[in-house]
Amino acid sequence: MGSLPHVVEDCMGVLQVFSDGSIFRADEIDFRNIFVVENKSIVHKDYLYDKEHNLSLRLYRPASPPPSGKLPIFYYLHGGGFCVGSRLWPNCHNCCTRLASGLGALVISPDYRLAPEHRLPAALDDAHSALKWLQSKAKGEDLDGWLAPEAADFSRVYIVGDSSGGNIAHHLAVDLGFGSPKLAPVRVRGYVLLAPFFGGVARTESEEGPSEGMLNLEILDRFWRLSVPSGGDRDHPLANPFGPSSPSLEVAALDPILALVGGNEMLKDRVQDYAARLKGMGKNVKYVEYKGKQHGFFTNDAYSDVGNQVIQDIREFMLESSK
Repeated sequence: MGSLPHVVEDCMGVLQVFSDGSIFRADEIDFRNIFVVENKSIVHKDYLYDKEHNLSLRLYRPASPPPSGKLPIFYYLHGGGFCVGSRLWPNCHNCCTRLASGLGALVISPDYRLAPEHRLPAALDDAHSALKWLQSKAKGEDLDGWLAPEAADFSRVYIVGDSSGGNIAHHLAVDLGFGSPKLAPVRVRGYVLLAPFFGGVARTESEEGPSEGMLNLEILDRFWRLSVPSGGDRDHPLANPFGPSSPSLEVAALDPILALVGGNEMLKDRVQDYAARLKGMGKNVKYVEYKGKQHGFFTNDAYSDVGNQVIQDIREFMLESSK
């Protein structure tokens, strides 16, 4: 008589993979001290952007848009190691309302398919679909005035990615190229990578250093095991942009990139190396490190002093990238 299925991969109880291949995802999640911050200056609504995969996105905008002038558009790609996360999570929601209010922007937060049910490149494919959805709106029907030509500036689009979302943002930057001609009339002006989740078989000093909060090397490795294509490892091109089989970025024509990371993050060395390598190739990349901060410092606490600093840094990046 065979033994009962047992847990072989456990992502903090939010996601569990069993020995028989079955998967459990928790409906109720303990977000500890993260609660929805009520920001009455921002309104939001949800839309289904991909009927085939039943994927939705959430739009945010100021409740009282400026009487003149179009709102820049920000795409926010949530984190979660490609395995967990949702536009509905309170930290994601708070981050988007903070971006919308702090930057005077229309923010779009799409969900994407998660691993291990949908391994990479599914998440990247969905991010492309979400941008193609925006392109269709720029070319055609309006959504209750939210994306009307006189309200939304399709020529000023920025993509913000947190953790695994930052990894996706990197690949979008490479795939879309400078000026994002594939998305015309939508024009991406720049990418903001919040501690992008990159990997590699060789360990970095910060990875081998102290764990941070709920994040440790075991969890990082688990996310990669569950998300990279079958047979791949942490050097897969979708995990490591500088891996042995990754395409060279020397010839990549990239829009400006702002890479942000906490000084106490396990991912710090990879983000720092990423920015330094691209800058050495002549790419327009700015690296900002926030002393003493751990992973999720902005997403999990967007309404804070460091959140204010992130908003200011993004605002300056917008001015520089529009020149």
